Amino acid sequence: MAKKFNDLIKNKRIIILLAVLLISLILIMPFPKDGVAIRGVEEDSYASDYITVSPGRPMSKEVISKLDEKEIGSVRDYYDYLASLSPNSTVRVETNRDAYRIKLNSEGDLGLAVVDAPFSNIRKGLDLEGGSRVLLKPVDEVSETLLSDASQSLELRLNAFGLSNVIVRKVTTPEQYIIVELAGTTKEEVKDLLLKQGKFEAKILNETVIDGKEVERVGKTASEARLEGCNQNDINSYSCSFVFSLRISKSAADKFAESSSKLDVVGDSLSSPLSLYLDDELISNLSISSGLKGQKATQISISGGESGSTERETRDNALSEMKKLQTILESGSLPIKLEIAETETISPILGKEFTDNTIKVGLIAIFSVALVIFGVYRKLKIVLPMVITMISEVFLILGVAAAFQWQLDLAAIAGIIIAAGTGVDDQIVIISEILKGEKIIYNWKEKVKKAFFIIMGSYFTTVVATIPLFWAGAGLLKGFAFATIAGISIGVFITRPAYAAVLEWLMKD
Repeated sequence: MAKKFNDLIKNKRIIILLAVLLISLILIMPFPKDGVAIRGVEEDSYASDYITVSPGRPMSKEVISKLDEKEIGSVRDYYDYLASLSPNSTVRVETNRDAYRIKLNSEGDLGLAVVDAPFSNIRKGLDLEGGSRVLLKPVDEVSETLLSDASQSLELRLNAFGLSNVIVRKVTTPEQYIIVELAGTTKEEVKDLLLKQGKFEAKILNETVIDGKEVERVGKTASEARLEGCNQNDINSYSCSFVFSLRISKSAADKFAESSSKLDVVGDSLSSPLSLYLDDELISNLSISSGLKGQKATQISISGGESGSTERETRDNALSEMKKLQTILESGSLPIKLEIAETETISPILGKEFTDNTIKVGLIAIFSVALVIFGVYRKLKIVLPMVITMISEVFLILGVAAAFQWQLDLAAIAGIIIAAGTGVDDQIVIISEILKGEKIIYNWKEKVKKAFFIIMGSYFTTVVATIPLFWAGAGLLKGFAFATIAGISIGVFITRPAYAAVLEWLMKD
């Protein structure tokens, strides 16, 4: 028996399966960390002096474990502790990388966006984590190049706004779309970022002196961007203004000097303002100081304002509007005008329920298949390897997902189930061919070869039928197609050959 087991372990198909299972485990890293993960840092916050967040795998995120001496185990713990502190106080932030002393802002916040620490490197899509999906359509038909440029500009714009877990992809079905998925967020202001083309112009006497391409830098530090002040207009009305700086190119400065030299001096200002337009709409008229007449100024200030029913609401509105305008100017104008064709929002609570139900249904499906197979063959040495093979296939698919940072959504889950289902079919083919040996005498190699001739035919048929799904449904079935092809490929070339080796080992006298 020991010799037979040694022969099995030395089988190259078993060695390959064990090796890729180990690699998948390393890629997935299903070892949770206690605390909350940092998913974003406000650029003008005190925390931005110490902490930076770059795109990467979920388990690579910096995780906060303590605030002062308080153990942080969840997002609720994090915000409850901050609420107990005074604004502008300093808190010791301990993470898995370092410890920092960071000052709270005037609103008692650290300027960090946090989520519960991830369990693994599997990225969950909005179906499983909650979030928003927006389907954008060009107002006019455009070329593939322009659609690609718009897609890249949108991704840059959303990243500049501080959002993570963003997927932006273009789809031609033959209609043209851009799909934006924002897992873990339902921010309404994102819609404005998506719809605004962001065509910026600064004009003097209807003559454009600065356009978006001539903006070299957008000021975002505390000294370059700030609220100017908030005033109470009446009992339920407040207004707040903001200002931030822009650095413009030398060519724009030359045009500014030429146009401003034509204006008259009226008091401390010139006779015409610098008018700012965004998407052809006037957003502000800035007075031009008389000292700037004919000057080649490369640094200008942009101002604006917002109103609200309370001072806190007005301040938040003004800061949000300033950040939105800064983001649009920083990422540049979109080459095309877009409109929203469809929106979909899933709450984080519903996403968690989807995840829990998916795990339960998967376990029930595996158990049900095992019962059916046992009812047909009445042999545990056939059923147990089949169950282990199914679980191995699912684990390897998750390993591929972690390796490619592919987000799991409901369509991808369906693809995994299909892949596991075809695996059961293939294993039944292997079982049938091997059990024929009880009545028809020929060697094991021929039995397995005949079984895999049938399996390979089924494999190529499924792959060819699945490839068109990468583009079907405006690209929403891409996860299904990827999971199905990855799953059946793993099965045909790794797990099912190993299953045949185990079954051969078990069935031989």
